[in-house]
Amino acid sequence: MSGHSKWAKIHRGKAIEDAKRGAVFTKLGNAIAIAARAGDDPEMNFSLRLAIDKAKQANMPANNIQRAIDRGSGKLGGEQIQEVMYEGYGPGGAAILVECATDNINRTYPDVRNVFSKHGGGIAEKGAVAFQFDSKGVIRVKGGGEELLLEILDAGAEDAEEDDGEIIVYTEPKKLAEVRDSLKTKNIEITEAQLSYLPKNIIEISDASTAGKIERLMDALENLDDVTKTHVNFDVSDNLV
Repeated sequence: MSGHSKWAKIHRGKAIEDAKRGAVFTKLGNAIAIAARAGDDPEMNFSLRLAIDKAKQANMPANNIQRAIDRGSGKLGGEQIQEVMYEGYGPGGAAILVECATDNINRTYPDVRNVFSKHGGGIAEKGAVAFQFDSKGVIRVKGGGEELLLEILDAGAEDAEEDDGEIIVYTEPKKLAEVRDSLKTKNIEITEAQLSYLPKNIIEISDASTAGKIERLMDALENLDDVTKTHVNFDVSDNLV
């Protein structure tokens, strides 16, 4: 399955460390608020359950989680959080999708555009980049081996691959909840489950200067409070990792 890359794994590890330091509570709260618009009961709203699980993994306090749920469901009034995705290109022709949750698009769009411009990239028109990606459910489980892989596929997964002590499971977006719950009933340990955009093809960045520019661009994007997720279509050469 395309979409798995060394760069993405390294950057994901960095994001987890940032979360442990409490640096992304605003992002997690916004993601919860977005999900809660479809209902404030996590048992009935799978997207909300995923967002809450992710917040708990980052040790986000329970009262912060509840406040985000109340905000998204309209109980606190004020400006409503809305979801928006921007598309752009970075150095080396890297395709980038930027998911945001914001209460003020007039603030968010210029912030994202300026980051792209400052770091050698540019915002693209809607649809100009997204066609290079497929929407998929992605589940990460601990463990490995052929027996576990077969169990995962029997649970309805579309595909799965082993990677350094874990298995990355891919599903159709609408089957993410079903497969996740099926794996839980089999007592398979799940570390993460989310909807994601996977590139249809990955381009390799072999130039150190270009790789550095992309890294700085991605860091700057992900440091914006309104940015909740980023998705890219590039990897870096082994000698640059």
